[in-house]
Amino acid sequence: MSSELNLNILLAEDNPVNQMVTGKLLKTLGCRYTIACNGLECIEYLQQGCYDLILMDCMMPELDGLEATRRIRTGAGDCPNIPIIALTAKAMAADEQACRDAGMDDYIDKPVSLERMKRILFDWAEKIHNG
Repeated sequence: MSSELNLNILLAEDNPVNQMVTGKLLKTLGCRYTIACNGLECIEYLQQGCYDLILMDCMMPELDGLEATRRIRTGAGDCPNIPIIALTAKAMAADEQACRDAGMDDYIDKPVSLERMKRILFDWAEKIHNG
């Protein structure tokens, strides 16, 4: 397994500190990323470009991550099957289930560790690249 990923990620995150921290983790793992500051912006970016997956914060202004995911899954953004991984500070089992019920494919709780991010993204990179 290569130590670097080759993924183009859409990072939906409103908090500047979390954007910086997650961005550094993604760069360390060899990923390119674009930041969307809320769910509406995330959907707009999906309409304009191609991404391998979305890292979606659940609590954002304008349109939260759960509703943005629901809209993406019903065709908003033209990529209804793109993998969406929740990024959330809520770490209860019910919170993870709410993310999955909204249509998210995986779940990373905050604060995000490099090892957890690496494990999840390598798993998804393998699924993406091997069809």
